[in-house]
Amino acid sequence: MAIQTSSFPARYWHARDDQRIQCDLCPRFCRLHPGQQGMCFVRANEDGRLVLTTYGRSSGYCVDPIEKKPLNHFFPGTPVLSFGTAGCNLACKFCQNWDISKSREIDTLADAASPEQIARAAKALGCRSVAYTYNDPVIFLEYAVDVAKACRQLDIKSVAVTAGYICPEPAVEFFAHMDAANVDLKAFNEDFYFKLTGAHLQPILDTLVYIKKQTSVWLELTTLLIPGENDSDAELEAMTRWVVSELGADVPMHFTAFHPDWKMRDHPPTPPATLRRAREIARNNGVRYAYTGNVHDREGGSTYCHNCGELLIGRDWYELLDWRLDANACCSACGSRCAGHFAARPGDWGSRRMPVRLRDFA
Repeated sequence: MAIQTSSFPARYWHARDDQRIQCDLCPRFCRLHPGQQGMCFVRANEDGRLVLTTYGRSSGYCVDPIEKKPLNHFFPGTPVLSFGTAGCNLACKFCQNWDISKSREIDTLADAASPEQIARAAKALGCRSVAYTYNDPVIFLEYAVDVAKACRQLDIKSVAVTAGYICPEPAVEFFAHMDAANVDLKAFNEDFYFKLTGAHLQPILDTLVYIKKQTSVWLELTTLLIPGENDSDAELEAMTRWVVSELGADVPMHFTAFHPDWKMRDHPPTPPATLRRAREIARNNGVRYAYTGNVHDREGGSTYCHNCGELLIGRDWYELLDWRLDANACCSACGSRCAGHFAARPGDWGSRRMPVRLRDFA
């Protein structure tokens, strides 16, 4: 049986003189005739007003390790209740979650929950945070913000996993309700963004600078390295230097391995050596916390003191093996503070992935 869409009043749009309305949420500025959906699939012109068609609907809920987002400096070892909806405002040819983000079928949204229900479920499941992920939460801003408000009432943190393709005004509202964000910095050249994602680089850079300099959101970055597309030494040098210069040396960077998917099945997987090279370039350019991902690399997944080089948090995939931070998140060897948000003791969730049904928490 098909799931009925919701029609929740959306924000950030205006009427045009040509009988269309314009969505002002992201830099695509979709101009919609009555009955038309935006490129993201979930925002639509309904009788001359913009609505969000997926409010309260999800493609599924799962308790994950926070390191899977990936966030290595935001309460390590803790569980996070993760969910997404459908659609996306980018058109990445290399999408690794294409079955959700590229979905144009409302039946993808197989579960439903109110914001309060999600917050209660996270609390009951012992989750430190809720992650808006799988597809980009920017496109379901109204739902994400309401969930974040409900979570904050129960002392549950909110984590955005996003490409950061959002206009300045809605960015202020969205990130005011987030506690942490992992932003996909997909490349550091405009040609890549335009040809392979259908978007532009500068709005993402503007979002990153805004998050870092004007909010209290904990920020980490992820770059999926695709052989021959965004993995050259020159591009990695430019990207990591920009991060240190504009965002600061304490912003962690995750370099993750591509696997052939969606419309780029003709590209080979990323060699582990490419990830190690990217990590080395980042560290040489002053990035204090650089990681490899989507490969088995204990060294590349672990956290080291930026001052003395001591191992602070040893990781094997999503399992924490070592913890050498004191109660103030300082290195037990030299006393230098590790940037991030840490509890006095690490979590012990490990690498478990636990699907849940939100109807059980009605």
